[in-house]
Amino acid sequence: MTQRLAAATLATVLALAGPLAAFPERPIEIVVPFSAGGGTDLMARIFAEYLSKELASPVVVLNRAGAGGEVGMSEVAEATPDGHMLIVINTPNVLTIPTEREARFTWESFALIGTIAEDPGTLSVHADSPIQTIEDLVTAARADPGTVTYGTSGVGSAGHIAGLLFEAAADIELRHIPYSGASDVRTGLLNRDLQVATANLGEALTFADGQPWRILGVMTTERVSTAPDLPTFAEAGYPVIGGSLRGIGAPAGTPDEALKVLRDAMSVVMEDADFIAASEAANVPLRYLDPEAYARELTSVADSIAALWEATPWRN
Repeated sequence: MTQRLAAATLATVLALAGPLAAFPERPIEIVVPFSAGGGTDLMARIFAEYLSKELASPVVVLNRAGAGGEVGMSEVAEATPDGHMLIVINTPNVLTIPTEREARFTWESFALIGTIAEDPGTLSVHADSPIQTIEDLVTAARADPGTVTYGTSGVGSAGHIAGLLFEAAADIELRHIPYSGASDVRTGLLNRDLQVATANLGEALTFADGQPWRILGVMTTERVSTAPDLPTFAEAGYPVIGGSLRGIGAPAGTPDEALKVLRDAMSVVMEDADFIAASEAANVPLRYLDPEAYARELTSVADSIAALWEATPWRN
């Protein structure tokens, strides 16, 4: 009887362990909550390629644009938590959306896998624009308040928050034009539908390659090594810091065993020399934080966003 009990127990353990040991059981989907062609999308596609190699399983990227990222993030927050559907989490969107309106998620709706990149904000104009510098932009905005247009990836997006911070620092008023993603902002500027485009640096450098696109400056405390000729907004007298931290999450409640597989695979990918080279070639500024450090960063930024909302609630 003892032998039969032991055999039955072993069979039960193996039956339970089998599905977990097989993870992933089917292709993994990474949802990008913005339109194709932007910096977040490009980063996700590079990461997906190398994650697929590490997991020896297909990894596909799906674009679910809309409402500044809310459509895609809501979809994943409510997905079956089995580790097969992931989300690219962007700050500040994951924090601003639940702050400014009732949403179907918060950042705690996601089990964090880790971060991939941190990309500082920029403002750009068409190459034939009379606006040549940050100070030119301030002068134009002061001459005709509320008429100079700037495009962003949506209300509460990194570009929108950066624009608000710049308006406050320069004591100017711009006119916000929200789009569904950075690639749409790019099209708007190149078609001259916009006067100013917000984009994170990696996106802006890519958009400027071979195109009539002028980057005015970067929203960092010091000049960036990948674009040393770009002045900071602080140099122009407007100490604005902005940008986006981008990482990967799964629906809260995803089994620990699946999370471990994903987190271990991600840590390997982030040290892969070929992945690093591919990211650098695509102007993706890598920054890896493990889940614990990632959570601390989101908590800190969430506090800052809440304070900004209380002081100056943003609107479209």
